[in-house]
Amino acid sequence: MSAGPKILGLTGSIGMGKSTVAAMLRDLGVPVFDADAAVHELQGPGGALLPKIEEAFPGTTGPSGVDRASLGAAVFGNRERLSLLERIVHPAVAAMRGDFLRKNADVPLVVFDIPLLFEKGGYEGLDAVAVVSAPAAAQRARVLARPGMTEEKFEQILVPDAEKRARADHIIDTGISLDRTRERVAGIVQALTRAE
Repeated sequence: MSAGPKILGLTGSIGMGKSTVAAMLRDLGVPVFDADAAVHELQGPGGALLPKIEEAFPGTTGPSGVDRASLGAAVFGNRERLSLLERIVHPAVAAMRGDFLRKNADVPLVVFDIPLLFEKGGYEGLDAVAVVSAPAAAQRARVLARPGMTEEKFEQILVPDAEKRARADHIIDTGISLDRTRERVAGIVQALTRAE
């Protein structure tokens, strides 16, 4: 009797192609829990966390949900206030992740798509971690093609890829053709779901 699905953590820095890889996993029938999407749901219009966030950070929410610019300004450079926000958000995301696991208890593999997996913790209990990676030039081009992105903003949010790659069980290169990336993803799924 299985004790539940294996859990693959999926992470990668901005512009590395993590969303593309998550879509490939879904195409293979693997349920993916998207931590960013969970946060957006909790903080969006009618989101469950709006009252707590407004109480802790007055003026940062409205009918459209959290005003990201206002909330960002309220916590930027203030470790104590950022920690307060994380104490509001992280337990709610963890509860959603728990619901996701219960709903998918009978599948062989699930994925936790967590952008800041290594930076914020949360890799405990995972069976493996896959880091989505691409050459620096490809990452730069992808990020700078985003609306509103500038060289200065990119330099501020750039996280070195080498450390994530060093800690990964699997590296998924998105600097190659989509077909080859898809083959790599399928190979990881096959390896993790192979009967023991």
